[in-house]
Amino acid sequence: MLNKEYEVIIIGGSYAGLSAAMALGRSLRNVLVIDAGSPCNQQTPHSHNFLTQDGETPANIYKKAFDQVRQYKTIDFLEDFATEASKTDTGFTVRTKNNQTFSTKKLIISSGIKDQMPDIDGFSSSWGISVIHCPYCHGYEFRNEATGIFANGEEAMHYVKLLSQLTNKLSIFTNGPALFTEEQKVVFNQKGIAVIETPIKKINHQNGYLNSVQLADGQEHKLKALYARLPFKQHSAIPEQLGCTFSKNGFVEVSPMQETSVEGVFACGDNSNPMRSVANAVYTGNFAGASVNSKLAEESFNRVK
Repeated sequence: MLNKEYEVIIIGGSYAGLSAAMALGRSLRNVLVIDAGSPCNQQTPHSHNFLTQDGETPANIYKKAFDQVRQYKTIDFLEDFATEASKTDTGFTVRTKNNQTFSTKKLIISSGIKDQMPDIDGFSSSWGISVIHCPYCHGYEFRNEATGIFANGEEAMHYVKLLSQLTNKLSIFTNGPALFTEEQKVVFNQKGIAVIETPIKKINHQNGYLNSVQLADGQEHKLKALYARLPFKQHSAIPEQLGCTFSKNGFVEVSPMQETSVEGVFACGDNSNPMRSVANAVYTGNFAGASVNSKLAEESFNRVK
């Protein structure tokens, strides 16, 4: 049976949340991890650029992490979705979708983000497989292949700089009027990069692996990968409920210690960092856990005085 009072509640139990939990469990903190079991990379076939786990499936990395973290007996787990949180005199109250209520001294939010998919047939089915966001996570596997960039303006140019190292078969799909400077157009021309303004109508794929993109005018372009940086929403409304400050791009703002603008609330992982990778989630989660433990230890000694 779960406790109702904890020193720390972690909202979101994927890589960042489990990493934070491990740091706290090793300090014998009483922790509750609340997670609904819907990670953003659930259909990604392999995870890369993470030492000791390169090429492993995200599900296997998660299982190994969960099996290790649950060995720490002061950590409880709840499969549920945290819907509300409010400040109290001693910390916070957290309520879940299944009408459970818990109290905590500190709160770590590691609930990630939700990508907002464009209304393009086949896009969401291929997302994380061959329609991808990160050259560091996926680029090596699509090296030297025909590659598209689903972006415009400076965002497209950023991808061009990174991907030109991996392939010389690049095309930019602006999905409407191109927004490039004359200097950028010269670069594209010199590198043989086509700029295609006609909107994409459909992603032709097999089990998420791209064959081609079909444009609104009926043309097809053969591709093996398509990079896109999508708009997103926070997966949890709790940072906004509590009054956390957000960056202009929509991330929860955190200090170097992973603390938000609300005292006692910490954030880690994808919800507060544009570097979306398993390695970064684990790092920021570990740091958040250590920071919370340090705060609790300091407050405990201050009470003794």
